[in-house]
Amino acid sequence: MTTVQISLNSIDKVKNFVNDITRFDSDFDLVSGRYVIDAKSIMGIFSLDLSKPINLSIHSDSELQQILETLKPYIID
Repeated sequence: MTTVQISLNSIDKVKNFVNDITRFDSDFDLVSGRYVIDAKSIMGIFSLDLSKPINLSIHSDSELQQILETLKPYIID
């Protein structure tokens, strides 16, 4: 499992993010405080505080490089 911090501070970013990660078969979790939600759930994402960075847990080893490349626009360094 790999964890990165992402920013989803606009509605368009959320829609694009969900579209990008649904192309992968891997599981993704968003962790914000004590809440853990499925990152492929657009309704779940909107239940989080999007003004702060969110931790994204990626449950994949096989396609990790491709996933990280796809998520570059959202990752906070």
